Amino acid sequence: MEAIIEKKQTAFRLATDLLERLKVLAKKDNRSLNNYVESVLMEIAYREPNAETKAAIEDARSGNYAGTIDTSSYDAFLKSLDE
Repeated sequence: MEAIIEKKQTAFRLATDLLERLKVLAKKDNRSLNNYVESVLMEIAYREPNAETKAAIEDARSGNYAGTIDTSSYDAFLKSLDE
């Protein structure tokens, strides 16, 4: 049984060229314009990274050095991940 999602009808004013582009993208994705726009907005609105990703972002921004990855071979690569 699927969950019922409450929806409310609304209207937006969009630039004509943007609307035409969205229609093209929706058709390309085999979706209705409404479904396409809703899915794009949902992706943007709920794109919050999880705690592990947030911690990795903070490490990268702080300049913490994670080590060197050896890409000379697959075995070397796997070994360098453990170091």
